[in-house]
Amino acid sequence: MPHNSKFTDKGFKSNNPHGTFPFDQVTLKDYKAAMKRGMEVEKEEMERLLSNPEAPTFENTIVALERTGDLLGQVSDIFFNLTSAETNDKMDALEEEMSPILSDHATNICFDPRLFERVKAVYDLYHTTKPELYEALGIEDRRLLDDTYEGLVRSGAGLNEQKKARLKEISNEMSLLDIQFSQNKLKEINAFSLHITDEHDLEGLPESAIDAARQAAKDKGKEGWIITLKAPSMSPFMTYSSRRALRRKVWTAYNTICTHKNKRNNTEVVRKIVNLCQEEAQLTGYKCYADFVLEERMAKNQETVYRLLHQLIDAYKPTAEKELEELRKFACEMEGKNFKLEPWDIGYYSNKLQEKLYNINSEMLRPYFELSKVKEGVFGLATRLYGITFKPNKDIPVYHPEVEAFDVFDKDGTYLAVLYCDFHPRDGKKSGAWMTTFQGQYEDADGTDIRPHVLLVMNFTRPTDTRPSLLTLGEVETFLHEFGHSLHEMFSRCRYCELSGTNVYWDFVELPSQLMENFSIEKEFLATFARHYQTGEPMPDELISRIVESRNFHVGMGCLRQVSFGLLDMAYYTLTEPLTQDIMEFEREAWKEAIITPTRPGTCMSVQFSHIMAGGYAAGYYSYKWAEALDADAFEVFRQHGLFDRETAERFRTEVLSRGATEHPMTLYKRFRGQEPTIDALLRRNGIKPTK
Repeated sequence: MPHNSKFTDKGFKSNNPHGTFPFDQVTLKDYKAAMKRGMEVEKEEMERLLSNPEAPTFENTIVALERTGDLLGQVSDIFFNLTSAETNDKMDALEEEMSPILSDHATNICFDPRLFERVKAVYDLYHTTKPELYEALGIEDRRLLDDTYEGLVRSGAGLNEQKKARLKEISNEMSLLDIQFSQNKLKEINAFSLHITDEHDLEGLPESAIDAARQAAKDKGKEGWIITLKAPSMSPFMTYSSRRALRRKVWTAYNTICTHKNKRNNTEVVRKIVNLCQEEAQLTGYKCYADFVLEERMAKNQETVYRLLHQLIDAYKPTAEKELEELRKFACEMEGKNFKLEPWDIGYYSNKLQEKLYNINSEMLRPYFELSKVKEGVFGLATRLYGITFKPNKDIPVYHPEVEAFDVFDKDGTYLAVLYCDFHPRDGKKSGAWMTTFQGQYEDADGTDIRPHVLLVMNFTRPTDTRPSLLTLGEVETFLHEFGHSLHEMFSRCRYCELSGTNVYWDFVELPSQLMENFSIEKEFLATFARHYQTGEPMPDELISRIVESRNFHVGMGCLRQVSFGLLDMAYYTLTEPLTQDIMEFEREAWKEAIITPTRPGTCMSVQFSHIMAGGYAAGYYSYKWAEALDADAFEVFRQHGLFDRETAERFRTEVLSRGATEHPMTLYKRFRGQEPTIDALLRRNGIKPTK
């Protein structure tokens, strides 16, 4: 069948280094043509698999299924990654057009009764008829067999036709709702800007923020200064601006996005997403969506999740309330006893209090965190721990001129992976930071190890005409976090893509990323790269000491904020009846145990909570705190043996980072740590519990 010559039935043609994707040659029409052809090819592959006259076996059914859909998988990974990192109206339109078609295609394959019949036959053979065959399989083969069968059961493949038809409708509708939610949020963020023309309204802002605001206005062809709702612009404004009325305006704009009476309102989108998730779970035999999700998590059930969240509330709430009261008193000392601390004041006065207590703020640190040096530091940390190295490769095409591509080499000099880095905000990029892949790791049918192509996407402070990109400590931590995810992908040594890299339980996936964050305030690490961008002087020991001393500043309030998000998430997805309540009212009730400041009327987190509405973390936001307990526990091993101890790092690589989902995560963790984790290490790190 004739089709676009830029791709074959196995994927896009590429003579680029390591077979990297030809971004410089592919158009929007190519993506659409490849998706359509990819569906045709996968249908043909599935028909051959399902019409095989031989009795179903592990190889001709389970492995054969895992190896279908190369072209569709490649083009989908690339295209949908770009709709997050570099989209436009035409890409958004194509996403809306193709998502329900692709969803329909996937459910048609999943719900083909012949597929379930074959997979079940293999599962029953290995588990019931001839269990000795199951024992003879390798660990990874067993995992693939069980995951394939259980995945089909959980998706509803064994249900009657009426229920399958409804699940198909739900899948199609959800694919569009996810897109609508994300596009609405991005458009709302892009729609707001605070245009400052009076220089007095810049009072309190550091020169870096003023410079960035001036550059933003210049980029828009305007005089003066522009503040946006993107983090590198909004965060320093809320932290340093002494113009309270303007802080309120920016805070209100951000906390009311997608609540207004316009076509970008996400209120009903949230309701539909929650109710469809609930219906999907109940159709497949679960009481609620959380029960469905948690069955494949380390936590296992909602009781365990709530136990963790309430343990954290009990441990941290007294500290948080004390911190807030201290902040209120401090603000009144500055402004007068009748001053009332409002949400838009917290960042500003917290910064002032931190300066008073520790003589430190994020602006003092920026000059030492020039992006190119931070990059050297983060890459150098991986070199020191694992022996891997990074080399820029200008011959690898990228999807935007700002994106950098690197060859990554293992400790023995062999090729390990490709790493793309995309650091700065743009109108076509979603907010936040994430790691994803253009190509996962796996072994092909010939046993060749296909190495991963990994993408890091962030929204860091931009360079301006007068200074380079200077990061905050928080941005350095974000870099380390996402880089930790990339290590999980780059070190993967698995047979099947389905089980490789970060394809692990979602309450385990954050362990490698959050472990890396621990290095951000370690003197031995900072000494490797933190130098003043103008003088080249290393960060003074005394300043590093103040960073360490202030590490737990407002740790209680920070913890409760994360717990509140976890409670909100669980409240939505433990519902057993359709959500009819007002979304704002539901939200206030859901997280009240962890909220210690009054909620302002008209504000709403749910309508912009991408993680749980359109980001895969539904009934899973608790996993950040779950993994934080794991990472604190794991980092104590590095402390015991030395921060850069190669033996410890190699064991973490071998037992955790390289294994993907080939074994249960607790098995992997215990093999590294020697015991199950507790929250004790986290409490010690945060100063809630005395150190040993």
